Amino acid sequence: MGAAGKYGVMTHTSTAERPALSPAYSRRDWLTPVDRRVLYLYALTRVAVWTTAYCARWLFPADAETHDPGKLAAAFQQWDWYHFRDIARDGYFPGTTGPWTEGWDNREAFFPGFPIVLRAVHTVLPHWTLAGVLISFVSGAVVVLALARIVRLERPGTSADRDAVLFFLLSPCAVFLAAGYSEALFLAFALPAWLAARRHQWALAALLTALATSVRITGLFLAAAIAVHFVVTARGHRKWSAIPWLAVPGLPVAAYFLYLYANTGDLMAWKHAQERGWYRDLTAPWHTWSTTWTAAFDHVQTTGYAAMFQAELVATVVGVVLLALLVRRRRWAEATYIGLSLFALGTSYWLMSMPRATLLWWPLWVGLCVWSLRNPWVRTTYLCVVAPLSTVVALTFFTGRWAG
Repeated sequence: MGAAGKYGVMTHTSTAERPALSPAYSRRDWLTPVDRRVLYLYALTRVAVWTTAYCARWLFPADAETHDPGKLAAAFQQWDWYHFRDIARDGYFPGTTGPWTEGWDNREAFFPGFPIVLRAVHTVLPHWTLAGVLISFVSGAVVVLALARIVRLERPGTSADRDAVLFFLLSPCAVFLAAGYSEALFLAFALPAWLAARRHQWALAALLTALATSVRITGLFLAAAIAVHFVVTARGHRKWSAIPWLAVPGLPVAAYFLYLYANTGDLMAWKHAQERGWYRDLTAPWHTWSTTWTAAFDHVQTTGYAAMFQAELVATVVGVVLLALLVRRRRWAEATYIGLSLFALGTSYWLMSMPRATLLWWPLWVGLCVWSLRNPWVRTTYLCVVAPLSTVVALTFFTGRWAG
């Protein structure tokens, strides 16, 4: 790989300049000692998350006079979880209900990948919440292994892989990797897909990206990034015959949209559900910023929601800076992924879910850990600032308050 820039974002170089994979990373060695250390770190952070959930149930119950904190699993039953559970349990249009029904929950805004897996796991583990948590737990293990291996391609022979995983697992919205949400499952497909693309295994990358696309629309952004990476690198590898594979990730989206059309008569039912339920109307980004700023600082929202809108603004600034650095370093594929993510979330009525989206920005964690190698103070500063923020967001989520 090329040399790191000032901020740790890598530059592209020719294939001949890439370092060979170390013997410890042989394809025959599926779980190296470094992998085991990464999984140990992952397990420790899972204990921390469950400890936080336990404390939240006992210290911050909904009824301050209660003598019974309730079941620990209830801490994970928040917000979007109910949409995923209801889709897995009842389907998208139970009975005769749908967008035409008063009080409809707009569940078609959620892609079917996670609910399908949830329903399958529920047949073995008949507790919906624990089934969702188990999916995220297993998926998270895959994610940290894949993230560590991506970093090893960038910085072999260093501790950057473990630092990247640590930064990722302690990030402010990391609690969503432990809840029954779709982020962990998406990344469990997306990061191995990117890893396969980096190795020019285009068929595998396309199939994994298709699975990621079935979970979240963000999979299409990954597909675009892989297509850009293909164009940038395929000439040297003469893999033009792999071009048809680049269309595969779009198939799950097409199938889902056709399913919605068959049930609603609306080919854009997914987008319209987003607009009805979450105000995701196409809006000029400067208007989006202005509306969010008003919600964050002009005392028009309750303090809890205002704080979350402030977090939206901060996350957006982080994303824009990351995009600028990627463009500066000519990391065109990663820039495509981040740029599309920013556009999708930054052109709604107001910013929403941007902090959670940072979990999906693997170039952020790669660049941050490489930057920390050159500047040790980055690691200390990051951990000191982010660790308390992560605890606050986790407590906010576990107590049923909006956490992004």
